[in-house]
Amino acid sequence: MFPDKPISQKPAEVRMGNGKGNPEYFVCEIQPGKIIYEMDGVDAAIAREAFALASAKLPFKTIVVHRMLG
Repeated sequence: MFPDKPISQKPAEVRMGNGKGNPEYFVCEIQPGKIIYEMDGVDAAIAREAFALASAKLPFKTIVVHRMLG
């Protein structure tokens, strides 16, 4: 994932027209079902706690998916 979509805004109190404003920041669109983080070589309990702390910082709901090997 890389923030490659520019979001532009015009300054306050500017007349209509005259094209788009300057790029203010960049965003990354995340589609539902996309894996955001992966961990390897870490105990499952520690990984679950780390993902819970990280997901609390995100503005959308997340779930933890565990892949069983074997």
